[in-house]
Amino acid sequence: MNLTDTEVAAAAALAGAEVVRARYGRLHSRIDKGAGDFATDADLAAEEAILDVIRAARPGDAVHGEEGGRQGAADAEREWLVDPLCGTLNYATGSQLVAVNVVLRNGPAAVADPFSGEVFLTDGETARVRSGVPGEERPLAPTADTRLVDVNLDPPFPSAPGFRAVDLLAHPGFVENFRPRVVSTTLALAWVAAGRRAAYVTDGGDLSGSVHFAAGIALCRAAGCVVTGVDGGPVGPGGRGLVVATDAGTHELLMSMIGGRGRTG
Repeated sequence: MNLTDTEVAAAAALAGAEVVRARYGRLHSRIDKGAGDFATDADLAAEEAILDVIRAARPGDAVHGEEGGRQGAADAEREWLVDPLCGTLNYATGSQLVAVNVVLRNGPAAVADPFSGEVFLTDGETARVRSGVPGEERPLAPTADTRLVDVNLDPPFPSAPGFRAVDLLAHPGFVENFRPRVVSTTLALAWVAAGRRAAYVTDGGDLSGSVHFAAGIALCRAAGCVVTGVDGGPVGPGGRGLVVATDAGTHELLMSMIGGRGRTG
């Protein structure tokens, strides 16, 4: 059976999610990556499961995995970005707040939640969520009704002192309009697309080609969310972090706080 790129992304993400779920709760070996970052044996095994799916379905494509780097023909025209376990520290300490991200660069993407059984997917134009129940699928409908905003507080902080996420949380306008959440995984981006979060904010550089963020960005764009950098500029080369909001009003309100930390918005 010939799978579409969207189905390849979904199948690969679900294969990784199955490994993550099966290994949950074990004592994991850690591979130090420096600066306090590490991978576990679950990260490595999940990435291999994902690569097996992509290699079988798209043998001519290159793959760039968080753990294994770039593999495949140097002149391959297509490249998959793979984050086999986003939220490794959460996972290693017994939290189920993790995601498995798979995206064809500038194409379809999937974000799987290993513990809910959900996979959020996009073909680049539409966005939907498929539950663990066979055949149950629905379109994603972003809404700011929850007023919950996920903020990434992990380093690095390249925009400081001009922008600091902790300053946003202390802004009077933020306290008045939103409630903060910190899940420390890009599963939060899928939740924005699904209307479970009003917005997501993180510092950083150009995140459009990041194995951590590219799938979530694609999902949010297809769902109709507003996606910019923390400076309000486009996400891409020269970009600065992410502000992803369910609608223009929510985005504008957040940007007024980021751009003027002393104002009440």
